[in-house]
Amino acid sequence: MSRLSDTWVVMPVYNEAAVVARVVEDTRRTFPNIVCVDDGSSDGSAAQITTTGAHLVRHSVNLGQGAALQTGIAYALSQPGIRFVVTMDSDGQHRPEDAAAMVATARSGAADVVLGSRFLNGGVGVPVAKRAVLRTIAAISPTSRKMRLTDAHNGLRVFTAEAARQLRIKTSGMEHASEIVALLAASELRVVEAPVTILYTDYAKSKGQSLVNGINIMFDLSIRQRS
Repeated sequence: MSRLSDTWVVMPVYNEAAVVARVVEDTRRTFPNIVCVDDGSSDGSAAQITTTGAHLVRHSVNLGQGAALQTGIAYALSQPGIRFVVTMDSDGQHRPEDAAAMVATARSGAADVVLGSRFLNGGVGVPVAKRAVLRTIAAISPTSRKMRLTDAHNGLRVFTAEAARQLRIKTSGMEHASEIVALLAASELRVVEAPVTILYTDYAKSKGQSLVNGINIMFDLSIRQRS
């Protein structure tokens, strides 16, 4: 854990009271520094976060995941000694060990940004419908094709502090994933993908987040291409 004391994990949180404390506690076994951005939750998520060792930043109203990420990244970058920023979901789908391996890649100097890809390991466990949506997103996104990404909208990402300082996420909702890829494509940052395993838990499936988010991203991409 001491080797990762220069790393901050940013978790956007919206109505995840049922699982967020467990997710944070599991993640803190690997990463001592976590900032949770409660994005106007109405279910007591903030109270659950306060039972953990994570830092808590709150939006008084729901602004969207993009806004929560930008708030969390800004907070992380204000901390002394920071060298790496990790973005992770707060619903338990991302594995801390995958994030740690991605930080090791960035620490080696091989990349400025490491993006998680659930398809570099064959897409193990990815539901069929979700797989189809994600493949379509990669196929229709010009920036994804330019960067030859296999999984352009995975929320598990690692940035060096210098790379994170170049991010200016302006879109507030789920379209932020497309915006981040576009920002990276337009930069001179070295970007690589790393294999990760996504845990499609019963909780996540019950909320229907993954498929809905993918469809929202596809809709946003289609609108952008027409404009």
